[in-house]
Amino acid sequence: MMVNAATSETVYEPVPYWAKLPHPMMFKEATSVAVDSNDNVYVFNRGNHPVIIFDKEGNFLETWGEGEFVRPHGITIDADDNLFLADDDAHMVEKRTKEGKLLFRMGEKGKAAAWQEGDPFNRPTHVAIQPDTGDLFISDGYGNSRVHRFDSEGKHISSWGSPGSREGQFSLPHNIAMNGSDKVTVADRENFRLQTFTTDGEFVKQIHSHRPIAITNGKGADTNLYVAEAGPPPVQEGVKRLGRRVVVMDREGNEVTRFGNELGGEGHDQFIAPHAMAVDSEGSVYVAEVSYTAFGSQQDPVREVASLRKWKRVSG
Repeated sequence: MMVNAATSETVYEPVPYWAKLPHPMMFKEATSVAVDSNDNVYVFNRGNHPVIIFDKEGNFLETWGEGEFVRPHGITIDADDNLFLADDDAHMVEKRTKEGKLLFRMGEKGKAAAWQEGDPFNRPTHVAIQPDTGDLFISDGYGNSRVHRFDSEGKHISSWGSPGSREGQFSLPHNIAMNGSDKVTVADRENFRLQTFTTDGEFVKQIHSHRPIAITNGKGADTNLYVAEAGPPPVQEGVKRLGRRVVVMDREGNEVTRFGNELGGEGHDQFIAPHAMAVDSEGSVYVAEVSYTAFGSQQDPVREVASLRKWKRVSG
């Protein structure tokens, strides 16, 4: 079933304890999430089992990728249920089947391009896929200020962007999504904005967003964009209504609705460190959070905390 785009009347509710693992230590810090054509959920995480697969009810299905990644960061799935996995510390993006077979790799594993000079890759973060051509748009990322375009076979076509805060420049392009079939929108995280470009890299528009860290598309008739906003920088820590939420917007950037407790505290509706998202055919939203990095690693004793959440679309 494919749902229509969310509206201001749409309601989302958190699903507590959604993911059911055979053993809790299988999983460490979800960094990203993708949903296939059967609404199975693929979680890229930083534990010993890098790709863990669940059905939409949260039942464990499979895992693969042990020992094959350095630092998982982003996962995207195409129309054929192939996966594109961005490993930032390995400086590579891989295309794999949903069973884990490597199809091709972009970038040389373990070899970084020169820092902030624009060549692919220096700590790439995420992939968007043009639905008609299969062209790949890759945000690059922590060690660059760049978007790269590749064809469906992994051949480099073009790149754009440079460090800075003017139009077409970036300060940590962290996530990227198609905006229709002819534009892409980039989560320009440390510039506190979303920038939209044509697929040729021509600047179209920008809108303010509070540290936008993740962006993804709805499925089918749902043409909205889903944007996760990171929490405030340390100097503003504890201030209410600054990030740690998901904003649903139309393709022009107009807010439709939002969810997540913006007042702080604890509970299943309170995000810790949203980092990536995916939407299923029922309009439910999966959010991966780097909760260990942002919170658990700073506790005494150090501990793993919730880093994968499902918000079910219950009405609208």
